[in-house]
Amino acid sequence: MTENRRTLKALSLLCQCLAFLAAAGMQPCCLNNRINCTNTETPRGKHLEQLPTAEFAHVSGSLKRMKRDWVIPVINFPENVRGPYPKFVVKIKSNNEKRVAITYSITGPGADQPPEGVFTVDRRSGVLSVSQPLDRENTAKYSLWAHALNEGIKAEKPMELIINVVDQNDNAPEFTQNPFYGRVSESADTGDPVIKVTAVDKDDPQTYNAVIRYRITAQTPTEDMFAMNPVSGAISVKAGGLDRETHPEYKLTVEAADMEGGGLTTTCAVIISIADSNDNAPQFTGTPISTSVQENEVGVEVMRLKVTDEDELGSPNANTKYSIIKGDEGGDFNVTTGSSKMEGILKTAKGLDFERSPVFTLLVVVTNEVPFSGRVSTSTATVTVTVTDKNEPPVFSPAEIHASISEDAETQSSVAELRAKDPDTARKQSVRYKLHNDTARWLSIDKDSGSVKVKSNMDRESHYIKDSKYTVLVLASDNDTAPATGTGTLVVTLSDVNDHHPVIKQRKASLCNSDPFPALLDIVDLDGPGHAGPFTVELQGEHRINWTISTNSTNDVAALAPRRELSPGDYNVLMRIYDVGTMYQDSTLDVEVCQCRGAVSTCFLPHAAPRLHGSSLATSVLGGIFGLLLLLSLLLLLLRRTRRSEKDVPLLEDEPRDNVFYYDEEGGGEEDREYDLNQLHRGLDNRPEVFCTDVFPTVQSRPCHRLQLQADEEIVKFIEDNLHAADSDPAAPPYDSLLVFDYEGAGSDASSLSSINSSDSDEEKDLESLALWGPRFSRLADLYAGGMDEDNDTETLPGKREWV
Repeated sequence: MTENRRTLKALSLLCQCLAFLAAAGMQPCCLNNRINCTNTETPRGKHLEQLPTAEFAHVSGSLKRMKRDWVIPVINFPENVRGPYPKFVVKIKSNNEKRVAITYSITGPGADQPPEGVFTVDRRSGVLSVSQPLDRENTAKYSLWAHALNEGIKAEKPMELIINVVDQNDNAPEFTQNPFYGRVSESADTGDPVIKVTAVDKDDPQTYNAVIRYRITAQTPTEDMFAMNPVSGAISVKAGGLDRETHPEYKLTVEAADMEGGGLTTTCAVIISIADSNDNAPQFTGTPISTSVQENEVGVEVMRLKVTDEDELGSPNANTKYSIIKGDEGGDFNVTTGSSKMEGILKTAKGLDFERSPVFTLLVVVTNEVPFSGRVSTSTATVTVTVTDKNEPPVFSPAEIHASISEDAETQSSVAELRAKDPDTARKQSVRYKLHNDTARWLSIDKDSGSVKVKSNMDRESHYIKDSKYTVLVLASDNDTAPATGTGTLVVTLSDVNDHHPVIKQRKASLCNSDPFPALLDIVDLDGPGHAGPFTVELQGEHRINWTISTNSTNDVAALAPRRELSPGDYNVLMRIYDVGTMYQDSTLDVEVCQCRGAVSTCFLPHAAPRLHGSSLATSVLGGIFGLLLLLSLLLLLLRRTRRSEKDVPLLEDEPRDNVFYYDEEGGGEEDREYDLNQLHRGLDNRPEVFCTDVFPTVQSRPCHRLQLQADEEIVKFIEDNLHAADSDPAAPPYDSLLVFDYEGAGSDASSLSSINSSDSDEEKDLESLALWGPRFSRLADLYAGGMDEDNDTETLPGKREWV
């Protein structure tokens, strides 16, 4: 600060020296100055007057190079000067004004450019004046050009005038915002920063007018809690003892003054919120606590532990978490935080056993989600949990019992001995056994001893077996007044025996008659490994003559091929298949020999191809059955037609006959030449104004429809009677109608057109009178009287709109 003052004083002293030198006519000389001079003498033709004068630089016409110019000092003029205006600034003078008539003018911002008219110059005397108060905050400097003219011709080189507006302390500091908001933790230490306030001053920052100092003038609710740096405006904690629970907010009044605190002032508000810190431990309400829970209940809620916390609710400083620090060595309980974050939920982690431990005493501690900011005393709760006894089901040990037995075991063979233990030792109860899902009904169990035996023949290849295992659910119940039932699983593994014959999976195969690829046949045996493959296949009887078959010991496939080229047709091949235990079975394969070569893609059989083997007995039986069904269908159809003919009652006397309809005529359409249409006219010939009529049948008795069944009446007969009554009702709509299409009405509103003469000659006729006959003949008049132009295709092209 001291160095700044010294610098400013030195600058002020330098300005005073320059002003003194200017008053004495001793202006300093430098390169490119505005006033002509030599290195050691003052410019010629220069003379000082009482007022400050700015002379144009002089250029000698006899010299080839320009002499160095005098520097025109910056003109300083203070802002906010009181009137009256205009006020004199400087006088402009040309060295040629004694020889010729000189007129002066100025250009640039503030003269002939915006803001226009701030500076003016007298054309004859060259006196430059300011016409209004200047404002440094709007324009700190003006750069003008002075011109000397002789009868409109430039007499001197333009001279630049720089007018500097001198600042005055006319603006008070302004805060960048109001109010300022800060936040500090209640556990903050002395000197911890809170917030920094900032103010600005529009005055010249190079002067004391813009040097700002800050201070706190007031703070509530208590004093001396915060301090402020007067230069930077930073606010910090002055003393400890902030407590959000007591005073959550402080309001400060801050003052900013320019001139280093001795000038104009302004104030603003600073609101500091005290942020919560975890300086209060949560506390249990209502301890010790006792409760009870039934045994063997897993995940059941035992109780809820309520707590309070003076810190800010909903924040990590108040949100709680819980842990059991004593009494739960076996991990029988767990405690979690409730949704409100202010309660602990105690639950059972596994089923409690009354016989093992009837009472638990737990010590639960509560803390917050974040560590405490200082040393605090935590709260604990003692919870006593009493286990309530209940009837427990018997327990199999192990829960899954495995046994093995051969699938051909005899009935009453022992499978396994099951035992279930009742955990309620104090109740002295007995256990009863039962098989729950013996789906194949192969086993039986003794209800008292739990002995399992074979009840019926078993089959390892049955669909009840999965992976050679038969699984049964066993129930064990006690004899309590409210019996409890436990479950166990009996898994019986069936040992395989060779009790299934091998068979060919395919029933039909196709081969080519020329160079055929062998037909690959899959051999299937339901028995397990050791009782199935490798298989042996042998052709039987005369089938060895035309066919050959081979097997592979590594897979269950047989290859069938003809020994010679066979004629296309169907063949039956009989073969015998042996498994590894020499158990065999004969199988017949239908082979279709096609007319092709190699592999069969599409089988082609010529019509003359011989069928070497006739249809089988099954085909004959199926054909006979089908013929019998066809005959029966024909008999039923004939019977139905006979019954229908007896029920139908014709409405007309004549029965309808087959008719031939002609559809290529343009006359009256379909025509029945045998039917008498007079029956439908009903007097229409004498009444041409009638267009149609409904032919109502002659008076007949209406059939009676029954609404209810009679006693012991079949429902089929009731429906048939009502159907017959409906079919015989002559009054049921629609009636037969005759529509007359050849009647054109009684007359026309327009006059007859027979009076219009026509001629075959090409003679022109006067048909313009048609337009006088009314709107009905307007179109005719347009056509024959030349009222319409000929159609022009170009005027009705698609996309062109035409109004008619």
